Amino acid sequence: MGEIKQNTGTKENKKTVRIFAAASFFNDLGSDIIYPVWPLFVTTVLGANMAVLGFLDGLGEALVSVSQAVSGYISDRIKKRKVFVWTGYLLGSASRVGYAFSSVWQSLIPFRILDRAGKIRSAPRDAIIADISTAGNRGANFGFLRAADNLGAVCGIVICLLLFNLIGYKNLFLLAAAPSAVGALLVIFLIKEKKGEKGIYKRLTLRDIDGNFKLFLLLSSFFALGSFSYSFLLIYAKTLGFRTVFIPALYLVQTAAAFLVSIPFGRLSDKIGRKKVILISFFLWGFVCLNCIFLKAYWTIFLAFVLYGAHKGAIEPVQKAFVSELAPERYRAGSLGAFQMVIGLCALPASLFAGLLWDRIGMEVPFYLSLILTAIATVMLFFVKEKRK
Repeated sequence: MGEIKQNTGTKENKKTVRIFAAASFFNDLGSDIIYPVWPLFVTTVLGANMAVLGFLDGLGEALVSVSQAVSGYISDRIKKRKVFVWTGYLLGSASRVGYAFSSVWQSLIPFRILDRAGKIRSAPRDAIIADISTAGNRGANFGFLRAADNLGAVCGIVICLLLFNLIGYKNLFLLAAAPSAVGALLVIFLIKEKKGEKGIYKRLTLRDIDGNFKLFLLLSSFFALGSFSYSFLLIYAKTLGFRTVFIPALYLVQTAAAFLVSIPFGRLSDKIGRKKVILISFFLWGFVCLNCIFLKAYWTIFLAFVLYGAHKGAIEPVQKAFVSELAPERYRAGSLGAFQMVIGLCALPASLFAGLLWDRIGMEVPFYLSLILTAIATVMLFFVKEKRK
């Protein structure tokens, strides 16, 4: 593509990965200062029910999907990546200031839109990582990036635990705005971008992607329809008797587990293939659902969050590596964005429907539905063919 200085040596490529990892660390540090208390803020402080919480979380993921698709398409077309990355970090920072001054749940909607629109950074950044990687280290690079995300999240959660009772929601949200701004500055000043190569751009169409990619999109959609927001697990724990002050600690356990496994699973996918690691991630999520349906002791809640974190640490970096390999090389950013759009558009009905089932039938019902959809996705995955190295 020619957007970032590529193929100029391993050291420069490693430096680019490290800078993006550092920026991602700071962004997730800010995000996860508030994420542990987000569902409590929405449901207890602003008085929303589970359906509203599901709507807000699902809306956020749907917007993530659209923003990534749009930024990926435009990035491929104008042959620029960097501007989308630092702009996305600044949007996330600004949204947290808005959260701090919200007094009713309806006022969260525009700031939720702003927050998730910040994900315009993801597809262009992931395309850069894919471009400067090889088949032998692409999984490891995405795993390293995800590990930095999760390490930032761990630090953010610790800050939340230490400061929440001292400074309250408003000041906590204001504090969370600062790290993402730092991430934006790192990208602006340390990532080098050269002028894109000229040429006629042909937009990505379904004809440009093969059957494997289409099948993977379809099965990922089925899985996403059952993969509702983490907020449900936090409220589930609270429903079973966990005190509010300990809820962020469960989120910390989840994020720490994701941090610990992201790099190992990324490297494992380089060795044994992407499909096998994605299959492992599906099984981990299935165990989470079975745990929440049949086991309700305190220690099993802890186990559920460990398994959920391991699931996220396995699936997120490996999915990106797999998509970047299934997609046509010239359309990497657009393909990554399109993939995230499909997954994200499924997130809105997933979380909304899960909230409705929770409110009207019972809290175990969303987990039953998710098990069925995960089983369908698992069977379909066996028919996807990996490209040989």
